[in-house]
Amino acid sequence: MTYLAEHPESHDTLEGIVEWWLLEQEIKRRTVLIREVMAELVVRGLVLERESSDARVHYYINRDRLAEIRQLIAQPPR
Repeated sequence: MTYLAEHPESHDTLEGIVEWWLLEQEIKRRTVLIREVMAELVVRGLVLERESSDARVHYYINRDRLAEIRQLIAQPPR
């Protein structure tokens, strides 16, 4: 319903809905989540950010904390 409300001219087959409509909605949801996760990693100093000339933010690892990051990755999820 969300997709149809945002794209009222849309129509598709069941296969197209599953492949494209649901994929778009999942990408939107995950983009919000990833934005929040990246902000948290930046606050914790594990990831650094830099704005490029096109005004997009690029993220990169904080090499000064690489050993700590590797330890965090090696821990089993809680």
